[in-house]
Amino acid sequence: MRELQISLNQTQKIRLQRALELLESISSKANSDASVIVADTIPLNYDDGVLKGHGTLDLNGEVVATICGVVERVNKLIYVRALRARYKPEVGDIIVGRVTEVAPKRWRLNINYSQDAVLMLSSMNLPDGIQRRRTAVDELNMRSIFEENDVICAEVRGFQHDGLHLQARSQKYGKLERGQLLTVSPYLVKRRKQHFHHLEQYGIDLIFGCNGFIWIGEHVDPTEDMMIEDQVNKSEQKGSKFEGTFGNQVQERVYTPLETRQNICRTANAIRVLSNLGFIMTVEVIMETVSLSFSLNINVHEMLGSEFCVLTAEKEAERRTSSKKRG
Repeated sequence: MRELQISLNQTQKIRLQRALELLESISSKANSDASVIVADTIPLNYDDGVLKGHGTLDLNGEVVATICGVVERVNKLIYVRALRARYKPEVGDIIVGRVTEVAPKRWRLNINYSQDAVLMLSSMNLPDGIQRRRTAVDELNMRSIFEENDVICAEVRGFQHDGLHLQARSQKYGKLERGQLLTVSPYLVKRRKQHFHHLEQYGIDLIFGCNGFIWIGEHVDPTEDMMIEDQVNKSEQKGSKFEGTFGNQVQERVYTPLETRQNICRTANAIRVLSNLGFIMTVEVIMETVSLSFSLNINVHEMLGSEFCVLTAEKEAERRTSSKKRG
């Protein structure tokens, strides 16, 4: 468990230590065969002709771990996956990044990796939605699509000679607005089938980037956005006779209600608390943390205090204990 950056009194320290010890005991029993520390022996069946990979070492006829982590097996390959490693991109990863540079025919993004990723102009849908070859005019208008400091959701396409390439050819990818971008350790975000979540009761969207960037923002319907964009283009072509009516619609669309903004901040603070405690990010745990703050009538800014941090750890220990008994 990481060192907490909040001050606790003696009672809170004892309560937190008890909760974390309970969580650790539950986790160690569930992963006793998979979890290893440095110099632990990895049990193997040598008759299968195993291949020793990253984090392993052949010592005196035994395979031992050289790092702390979880033993993974892929066919005959045995390796140790570090628990707290830097983000390592894989093809198909959903990532959230921030534009750092607009270059010829491409954007460069910070994705919490050792180098910036590349999003080519040809690897994304144009605003008009028409599939066609990119022209010089499209290249000149790149800043009207994305510019520096814009937050973007995309997918890892693969490695090429000039670096890591992304693609954004789906409606679910693109520019993210009216929300907050949070950064957590990448090992806290596991690869899952679903990284896009719509929290309907709060009217917000939650995107888990495999690179440790998490986006919390107002819910956006891609179909509605496309309809509004089409209306904007038509009004610009026909002149200013629609300007008054449509201008009000645009302002209404851009404005985020106070309740939604509070829900965004509350969810963001829940993620910050879970990150400080070193808990894996899942929708269920985040929703329970938000619900806990509502049930205790805790204000948004009070969620980052020491007492709520301890309560969150105790609640998670209680949840895992009850789920273990049911299992």
